[in-house]
Amino acid sequence: MSRHVAIVTDSTAYLPQRTMERHGITAVPLTVVLGDQAFEEGTEITTRSLAQALQKRRSVTTSRPSPQQFAETYREVAASGATGIVSLHLSAELSGTYDAAVVAAREAPVPVRVVDTGMVAMALGFCALAAAETAEAGGTVDEAVTTAEKRAAGTSAYFYVDTLEYLRRGGRIGTAQALLGSALAVKPLLQLENGRIDLLEKVRTASRAIARLEELVADRAGSAPVDIAVHHLAAPDRASALAERLRTRVQGLADLHVSEIGAVIGAHTGPGLLGVVVSPR
Repeated sequence: MSRHVAIVTDSTAYLPQRTMERHGITAVPLTVVLGDQAFEEGTEITTRSLAQALQKRRSVTTSRPSPQQFAETYREVAASGATGIVSLHLSAELSGTYDAAVVAAREAPVPVRVVDTGMVAMALGFCALAAAETAEAGGTVDEAVTTAEKRAAGTSAYFYVDTLEYLRRGGRIGTAQALLGSALAVKPLLQLENGRIDLLEKVRTASRAIARLEELVADRAGSAPVDIAVHHLAAPDRASALAERLRTRVQGLADLHVSEIGAVIGAHTGPGLLGVVVSPR
């Protein structure tokens, strides 16, 4: 049984399964509730099912993992030989996941450092990967936390959505901002700022909004080594085309990930989402 520092995150990191297995990262699932049925993200609900439910205006909500789920995960990870755990989670401004992890950490059989990264999606995923690489190199819990926090501080995330309605319904953006966007028939560009989703710009058409998204990402990336993730919900062609343009345009591109967003974040953004994470190394 190997002794090591283990990395735990949650399902909104949207890391590929093979990547998590390669680096020994464990993800605790959040839950999506469609009507009166609850489904664990990543295993029990597909993004296609979610998109169809949203388009039919079915009731869709999300919920955090329970402290008991985290406690069980921490016990299992400790039993595998971990001498300490770094538990990295999506922004506490967006979810109670961090709070649930903090509660469970108090009773864990090994020391657990719980970190509110202020991130979500691959902005969180890149933090978890950086921490895992530090741990694999023999780093301590404190060193892995420092690496993750440094990665989070340098990471930016931008989003295009067809409408702000889904974010308004879930309380993730102000009603006034959502109504303004609808009244002006504009296409919103959003950013993750201080752990919150804020309206960045309003653009008149979808094509102009996506072109502006590309501009923002290219400017933010600069020429230094950078990892980029392109997320989408029910918009694979848009995502692939944007990714190819960024591959050509970003000089310092290291890794480029293209993936459909998971059900928890998709529930709050709606079909048509394009998101880009820029994470300098």
